[in-house]
Amino acid sequence: MSAATHPVGPPVDLTPAELPGPVMLAGRSGSVARLSAARDTSDLWQALLGHDEVWTYMSYGPFAEERSFAACLAEREALKDPYSYSVRDNDGHALGLVTLMAIRPAMRVVEVGNIVYSPALQRTPLATETQYLLARYVFETLGYRRYEWKCDSLNAPSRRAALRYGFLFEGIFRQHMIVKARNRDTAYFSMLDSEWPVRKRNFQRWLAPDNFDREGRQKLSLAALNGAESARRA
Repeated sequence: MSAATHPVGPPVDLTPAELPGPVMLAGRSGSVARLSAARDTSDLWQALLGHDEVWTYMSYGPFAEERSFAACLAEREALKDPYSYSVRDNDGHALGLVTLMAIRPAMRVVEVGNIVYSPALQRTPLATETQYLLARYVFETLGYRRYEWKCDSLNAPSRRAALRYGFLFEGIFRQHMIVKARNRDTAYFSMLDSEWPVRKRNFQRWLAPDNFDREGRQKLSLAALNGAESARRA
């Protein structure tokens, strides 16, 4: 059989994607901005203090004192991969951390990860808007074609969040990592540039003010907007 008869994928534009940068991504509920240890440490320490559970599936943390936490943030601020951002409310207070990581511009693949949401950020419109702002930045500004979400296979909240945001489950990488001296099987999820227009509309519909009642409760869930098919694949 000649090489010409073997099936191959469609041709792809070889222009590399751009690297993440120190942008300010502004939304209705808050913003996502380049991590600044000098500015964000105090806010984040206060928001995360006493909530060691948020570090359970992270490769670092929790922290016994603010000094060691500040040193860690300073180290992460200096890194280009993962590239760290803080999540800030409309008053400018940092409530969480998120990174773009495993950055492969030539393949136009990037991952969103190292997500640390304080209880004050969890289950809020800003928590969801953060993911919308980052996905829009990744696809529309930086030019990536594959956006990844990975987590410990035992991290049920993260797996639910990935599906809710419109990522599709792809499978489990067994014995993928050792984290804090424990085995980690990793669940893989992805969103493609071809899927982004629909996901974008769903994010925007969910985030619209008329999707919330006077008490701030959602009328239509983002999981419903993104459909049950994604959940059935997990």
